[in-house]
Amino acid sequence: MTTAEPVSPQSPEAADSAAGVADVAGGGPGAPAAVKSAVRTVLLLEHFAARPGLHSLADIQHDLSLPKSSLYMLLRTLVNLGWVETDATGTRYGIGVRALLVGSSYIDGDEVVAAARPTLDRLSDDTTETIHLARMDGTSVVYLATRQSQHYLRPFTRVGRRLPVHSTALGKALLATHSDEEVRALLPRRLEAVTEHTITDRERLVDELALVREQGYAVDREENTLGLRCFGVAVPYRTPARDAVSCSVPVARLTAGHEQRIKAALFEARDRLSVATRRM
Repeated sequence: MTTAEPVSPQSPEAADSAAGVADVAGGGPGAPAAVKSAVRTVLLLEHFAARPGLHSLADIQHDLSLPKSSLYMLLRTLVNLGWVETDATGTRYGIGVRALLVGSSYIDGDEVVAAARPTLDRLSDDTTETIHLARMDGTSVVYLATRQSQHYLRPFTRVGRRLPVHSTALGKALLATHSDEEVRALLPRRLEAVTEHTITDRERLVDELALVREQGYAVDREENTLGLRCFGVAVPYRTPARDAVSCSVPVARLTAGHEQRIKAALFEARDRLSVATRRM
């Protein structure tokens, strides 16, 4: 599992964020101050969410290109409200516990997550491997539920984790429910290389999505995590789909027979979820 790298103000991600602030807040003179503050608050919290740990005011200001004085006042307000925490010196900042409460409420109140629980439990029992339910959000997939492998592995959780849509079986299964034109409009020509196996050429990815549509499942061949192969299927209660289920297995333990069992279990899980989410 990879971690997000700091984004400089010159990067496309930072440029998109800055442009979003200007667009939503109105940009020019006379823009509503309350709206601009709200957008900056969201931008700041998303910045912390992508960068675990504590950060100095100078580093945050450098990354977000916000006025230092207003950024400081915003940080202090969020500290007082519990959305941001500081170290003992009060000079370094990170995400606060209230953000966890909001994130948990999203998972707890989601109808698809609730409906999927029995199917995820059964899929975990059938495969004995790690199971994920994720949702597409822009050019990423966000993990909504996880069932850990029954084999000994280093414990981790991915609920709330955001990963690139093009490097995961979950993401490729979801992209395949879009047209090639929609995929080209969504993704840049050159894609981020998460590992040495990641597909970084958009047209090569488009070609692979045609195979995904034909066979009904997607495969991540160590494209997101070295040593892991992942199989994913989209849950077709919407068109295009927004949710998908996957099964991850260490390459060293993946035999031909085990792979076939995993694929069969995923197809059965997809069919059960299609029934469970039919009216959503």
